[in-house]
Amino acid sequence: MESGGALAGLHRNPTFHHLLRPPRTAVNNLLSSSSSTYKRHFSPLPLKFQKQSHFASYSYNCSINDGSTFQVAYSASATHSLANIDWDNLAFGVMPTDYMYSMKCSQDGNFSKGELQRFGNIELSPASGILNYGQGLFEGLKAYKRHDGNILLFRPEENALRMKMGAERICMPSPSVEQFVEAVKATVLANERWIPPPGKGSLYIRPLLMGSGAILGVAPAPEYTFLIYVSPVGNYFKEGMAPINLVIETEMHRATPGGTGGVKTIGNYAAVLKAQSAAKAKGYSDVLYLDSVNKRYLEEVPSCNGFIVKGNLIATPAIKGTILPGITRKSIIDVALSQGFQVEERQVSVDELLDADEVFCTGTAVVVSPVGSITHLGKRVSYGSDGVGRVSKQLYSTLTSLQMGLATDNMNWTVALK
Repeated sequence: MESGGALAGLHRNPTFHHLLRPPRTAVNNLLSSSSSTYKRHFSPLPLKFQKQSHFASYSYNCSINDGSTFQVAYSASATHSLANIDWDNLAFGVMPTDYMYSMKCSQDGNFSKGELQRFGNIELSPASGILNYGQGLFEGLKAYKRHDGNILLFRPEENALRMKMGAERICMPSPSVEQFVEAVKATVLANERWIPPPGKGSLYIRPLLMGSGAILGVAPAPEYTFLIYVSPVGNYFKEGMAPINLVIETEMHRATPGGTGGVKTIGNYAAVLKAQSAAKAKGYSDVLYLDSVNKRYLEEVPSCNGFIVKGNLIATPAIKGTILPGITRKSIIDVALSQGFQVEERQVSVDELLDADEVFCTGTAVVVSPVGSITHLGKRVSYGSDGVGRVSKQLYSTLTSLQMGLATDNMNWTVALK
């Protein structure tokens, strides 16, 4: 166990003669608060919050069901809390961290109090609903570290609302917005030492909702698990803010009217892997999908929403059940309107796309990614001299400044944890 880490680990209680390990129920709802002092707690177990100067850290004394106690501490100083990894070469991938969050729901539809557990593999029945019938959703959001040590989340309640919408579509109960947000806060703080330094990346947060109960017939699962894990990440596309190159897929489709293209269900992503793999093998960054009915209107890239720019007009495909309602998409629309752009949510044809002044994509992972070229039926169209348009650069700068706490948040979108 690393000394001086954000989670300094488990400390021996002087009233016990054995070294405590973190059982599955050890850390129960470590933190629940919307204030910087964290005076409000929602854990059913007694939780004592204190400042200990000899640790130079905040620590939580938590009672366990067997009556014993242990202490989890994380450093208040970013200098001492960083994990020992190469922050300058951070990729977008899974990196095992310290803790994950788990909460279950039985047939009554109510989620129990959650708990933080050591990050690791989970146990599932071979007959679980997620393994047999794909009954699962996921979300994605990020935490950023500011230069003053503060930690910021970006619109986490929007992710909670989107999960509730998706859960209803595929017959699952979901955590309340408050349960979702508090679980995210607890998981981020428990893994604080994995949050990259300012300007080096972000902590990607992956909430999962799955049918974990065993079911043989095609029906909703009898039990559900809400899980959150995190990983420090760099840029989603290896190009970073440099332009990406897309190819329009004309044979396969991501979603159909009446399907589940508008919710973040796990099945949406397995369906795009074949076309995506073929595109990347040819040197493209990703695939751009068209609608499945007319085969001429822009839908989305699997990981992000698309926008076109023509003069002062910004257009993006309307949300009509086949396109994921991206939270970054929604935010960029509001930012663009506040900066005087005309924004339209409507059908966007391939012809408009290829005739645009610039094209960019938005998403939690990519934030704002300029498109350098689009290839359609063998014809390649490039945008600008370097592919990074003025509008996409301006919107990227505005949004990331808000997310990272570099600009005043007049939108009230960020949530400060410290």
